[in-house]
Amino acid sequence: MRIVSPWKPRLEDMDGPASERLIEALAADILSDQLEDGARLPAHRDVAWKLKISVGSVTKAYRALQRRGLIASSKGSGTFVIGRRRPQGPVIDLSVNAPPAMLNERVLSATLALAARKVDSFYFLNYPPPAGPEKHRLLLAGWLSSVGIKANPDQLLLTSGAQQALAVAFATTSRPGGVILTERLTYPGALTLAQVGNYRLMGVETDNEGMIPAALDNILAKTKETPSVLYLTPTLHNPTGATMGWMRRQEIVKICEKYDVTIIEDDVYGLLRNENLPSLLDLAPERTVYVTSLSKCLCPGLRIGMLLVPPQLVQKALFTLHATGLSVSALFCAVVEQWLYDGTAESMLSSIGAEAVRRLAIARGYLSRWMTEPSGKSFHVWLPMPRSEAERLVEDMAQEGVLLTPPASVLVDGTDSESGIRLCLGVPALEELHHALAIMKQKLERSGDL
Repeated sequence: MRIVSPWKPRLEDMDGPASERLIEALAADILSDQLEDGARLPAHRDVAWKLKISVGSVTKAYRALQRRGLIASSKGSGTFVIGRRRPQGPVIDLSVNAPPAMLNERVLSATLALAARKVDSFYFLNYPPPAGPEKHRLLLAGWLSSVGIKANPDQLLLTSGAQQALAVAFATTSRPGGVILTERLTYPGALTLAQVGNYRLMGVETDNEGMIPAALDNILAKTKETPSVLYLTPTLHNPTGATMGWMRRQEIVKICEKYDVTIIEDDVYGLLRNENLPSLLDLAPERTVYVTSLSKCLCPGLRIGMLLVPPQLVQKALFTLHATGLSVSALFCAVVEQWLYDGTAESMLSSIGAEAVRRLAIARGYLSRWMTEPSGKSFHVWLPMPRSEAERLVEDMAQEGVLLTPPASVLVDGTDSESGIRLCLGVPALEELHHALAIMKQKLERSGDL
């Protein structure tokens, strides 16, 4: 007797081909645990008939979900859901800004087996080139160009993650004791690098589009020691989630040209933006050092950063990168090569974007009164509030087993009294996320009643 599938075929309410809408619908039901481990899926023809789409579209969707490790097919038996093993613990961590895991152990093992065949033994038997293997620089330059970032492989350096890329960018463009301008609230990792490298970060006021051009111009005009470096995140800013519009980007670039300021553009969230906006690199390639990585858009453990530098800074950046003594992993490069070849990277990027939209909707359902709305597929949201109030909330939530980002960790000026809570949505399981956000809502409501 044939087992009836518990899944009722549906298409996600979104634009795009039928196969993509089917992928997102089925993935959402699996990731939200509406389908249990081992649940049978309907046959291809049954799904096609029910949804009035082609069998080919169903086959394409099932194959994409199989590459992600969410389903598996067995010849003669059918197609089944594969459960995801999640770490269980006493705390729910909303302090780590990362996308959810989209691969299980089975697919990862298969990827590693295939990638191992692509690893060139030369890079294990000799010192690898500081900028990374040429073939992988060509590969990733091509991939960046395909998603709208003009990348010359001769100006591309591969690093062991975006943090190393940012460290090299700081060291290449500034000097110990030098001033680096940035947003008043900024990426915690940048604050750490500034402390270690003895750079002086100076905060610039922001609004809902990020850094305010007039505030930047005012600082540059009045500062006796004119800063020569501006570090900023124009897309899905960390921690506030703000994204600069087209005009704002042009205004910032014009000011940097006026004062001859080098721009360090942190674009690790750029692939998750909704709008078709230019990078600052597009607007000012001659003065922009561009930083991105694969961790935020594909997989947190995939430590491959990418640093694009203007021609006049290539040799200095190479020297700095070589001095760190840490080269990009040849195995990681082989994994990316395999994912780009078989379509896994494209599938994961699409699915992570859809998951971001879903988790933002969950956060909005609990916290819309307090959070600012990110303009993109962000895995973090910002709750602005006085620093003292944010610190109390961090302590209260910790007692409930929920970890939050400390408000002081994003402040350029340690004496600043205005901060907030960066809420990271990507790591917890959905049931944990609902639980943590419900607790936070209760605490915020009680705080407002006092």
